[in-house]
Amino acid sequence: MADPLQTGAPAPAFRLPRDGGSDLTLADYAGKALVLYFYPKDDTSGCTRQATDFNALIPAFRDAGAEILGISPDSDRSHDAFKAKHKLELTLGADETKAVCEAYGVWQEKSMYGRKYMGVERTTVLIGPDGRVAEIWPKVSVKGHAEAVLAAVQSLPR
Repeated sequence: MADPLQTGAPAPAFRLPRDGGSDLTLADYAGKALVLYFYPKDDTSGCTRQATDFNALIPAFRDAGAEILGISPDSDRSHDAFKAKHKLELTLGADETKAVCEAYGVWQEKSMYGRKYMGVERTTVLIGPDGRVAEIWPKVSVKGHAEAVLAAVQSLPR
């Protein structure tokens, strides 16, 4: 297991399949702020709300110099269907091996009704234009979260 992610540390590099069938890397976002949000599963109620909230604010994030990338263990095909169903413009990365989730410390033991299992802890990481972790939101509560992240992005030095 990777060391816990720390504010100020270099963001772990990655390469992932993305919606639409191509690959994406952290280097693709060099020089821009990146909102990297990890979510458990396409098309579930909380994950849909989170995606649509971020999607609605894409113009404001871009005005502030940031891009948004959602990552889950779902496949790129699942992401394509999720985006089409909810008319999403944001980019989604497919971490089927969970390697990126592990590198960012969000693949964790969870518990529901007394049953323990491994899953994605809903987390958002703001990566500054310098490639360093600017802020981390662990155990995200969806309501109002996209707006809080936008305020943090807007406060980053440009």
